[in-house]
Amino acid sequence: MEIEQFLQPLFEPELFDQILKVGRLQEVKEGQIVISPGQPIVFMPIVLEGTLKVSMVEENGKELLMYYLSSTDSCAMTFTCCMQQQKSQILAQAEEDSKLLLIPVEHMEEWMKQYSSWRNFVMSTMQSRFYEVLRALDMVAFNSLDIRLLNYLKERSKTTGKTVLTISHEQIANDLASSRVVISRMLKKLENQGRVLLYRNQIKLLSTL
Repeated sequence: MEIEQFLQPLFEPELFDQILKVGRLQEVKEGQIVISPGQPIVFMPIVLEGTLKVSMVEENGKELLMYYLSSTDSCAMTFTCCMQQQKSQILAQAEEDSKLLLIPVEHMEEWMKQYSSWRNFVMSTMQSRFYEVLRALDMVAFNSLDIRLLNYLKERSKTTGKTVLTISHEQIANDLASSRVVISRMLKKLENQGRVLLYRNQIKLLSTL
């Protein structure tokens, strides 16, 4: 069973049995929204397969990419909203077809008290995501857009395990809080430098990137 393959090594047998009992498997398609800003948090997603993109959404609708979630990852901002009984402050969207395990939030506080492996999982998740958020903010504050674009392409390739990225220039612009025209111009410059190949809604990363 795929849940056993991914999660059994992380948790005590008793906790793992409870996870199997209360958790709900969900398959999501590429582009499908898993959590929306303002949505009450009723579950915590753990990624079994695939990739989720987590972004903050400003009042004007602009997105700021915070981090990606891949196999056995979960969302730190979901944890904090659960513990403080707040509504979601993030947008979580499937980057590719993915399989998730949804854990009802009412079990989280009890498991924090009862199981050391769950506490370790939560704290490790929050620490990892905290550093990723800091890095994302650092990239925005202290790096030019061309450096941020290069980092974005590399991180997306690393997270998905693919060198051909299926994504529009518009989506990249949204993630980097820029405009499609500017991103298209920068991507064309990278192509002229022999670092990427551009296709319709696809970007092939070359070894020179």
